[in-house]
Amino acid sequence: MEYIKTEKRGEIFIVQINRPERLNALGYQIRTELAEAWSEFRESSDLEVGIFTGTGRAFCAGEDMKESLELGIVGGKRPTIEDPLMSGVLEKPVICAVNGYAMGGGFMLVEATDLRIATPEAIFEVSEAKRWLLGGYNHGHFASVSHPVATEMALGFRFTAQRFYEIGFLNRVVESDNLISTAIEMGEHMLSLPPASRVNTIQMMREMRPSIGPDLQKLAEALKNHGDADDLIESRRAFAEKRSPNFVGWKSPKDRYNPPTLKSIV
Repeated sequence: MEYIKTEKRGEIFIVQINRPERLNALGYQIRTELAEAWSEFRESSDLEVGIFTGTGRAFCAGEDMKESLELGIVGGKRPTIEDPLMSGVLEKPVICAVNGYAMGGGFMLVEATDLRIATPEAIFEVSEAKRWLLGGYNHGHFASVSHPVATEMALGFRFTAQRFYEIGFLNRVVESDNLISTAIEMGEHMLSLPPASRVNTIQMMREMRPSIGPDLQKLAEALKNHGDADDLIESRRAFAEKRSPNFVGWKSPKDRYNPPTLKSIV
């Protein structure tokens, strides 16, 4: 594979995003190779625990916005094959070893894993508020944090690894030299458990994760379309051109004061 490195250490499978010159941004090729790597892990009868990390200053900077602009596809082109980690069908545990920036779609990669460790330099950001018409309202809910902190996440504020450790999003913060060895130690601990215990416990813990109810999902869909969709491209164009964006907000100014609500979508 061009941008994804994999390594097998006994029953542990290490997946590493390796395009540091683009901060491991999620272009079509990387998305496709990740889907292939996690499919290999899922289908293997010899591999039981995954470790997910990156190369260089970033774990993953999120959407490759330069590629999105080139293709004219907001959010980027998606692979034709399923990524078992992101779709939720991967039955095996994955430990995320965050080596640097985890932003936007990169944050969502971290969020999909079961255990998470990071270096002190790692920076986290839920970026939807900067790139879409609705901020990342669901991430703080999934992380079971308080409402003010969830709101801070949804509005695209950045978080240090230490702060995320303090609020319970990360299991451990370790120096970069110990990042992969710590992840391997955690994987070896899981492998020391009775196999059924490991598999069943992961399944139970995933089923206990918070979820968003159907009414709020419907409201979110309405809010995602409440605004001028041209701002989606403008946010990406401004990022690529390293300038301040020129947002319109709403095509009709009166829409500013008439957002969808739970009552209005019933």
